[in-house]
Amino acid sequence: MPATTTMGASAAPKTVGGAPMYPSKDIVDNAVNSKDHTTLVAAVKAAGLVDTLKSAGPFTVFAPTNSAFAMLPAGTVDTLLKPENKGTLTTVLTYHVVPGRWDAMALTEAIKAGGGKATLKTASGGTLTASMRGNDVIVSDAKGGSAMVTTSDVYQSNGVIHVVDHVLLPG
Repeated sequence: MPATTTMGASAAPKTVGGAPMYPSKDIVDNAVNSKDHTTLVAAVKAAGLVDTLKSAGPFTVFAPTNSAFAMLPAGTVDTLLKPENKGTLTTVLTYHVVPGRWDAMALTEAIKAGGGKATLKTASGGTLTASMRGNDVIVSDAKGGSAMVTTSDVYQSNGVIHVVDHVLLPG
């Protein structure tokens, strides 16, 4: 999907996971309705991040789909969801959150200004690197993995969500 900003004041809300994503709702209130993000929502709840992602923000969330979580090694998600691994789970999830409202236009402008790459500081204190592959925004993690933005600019009352096809891992 091209990385363009098309959301206008009168535009219908984008649909993610079969559910409309209303710009008047916060990140959590929209995400809970997406059939493609049930694993992410369960993880956010297990990590105790619901109140954070319901706060004013703004936040940019690179939201992995259920199929992205399923690509992790067998047992990884179950292990992360255990109470004794809450700290690690929190770090992984907040690695997908960048303070501020980074819509596709802002990301592509930062990538161009950075000579093809933009470094984003995550809420976990790590960094993500955004770049372009054709018209697609690619987000790379500290371990050398990458995710493609498959749905961009899903506007929320407290930020923006970009759906990604892989889980990003901190260093």
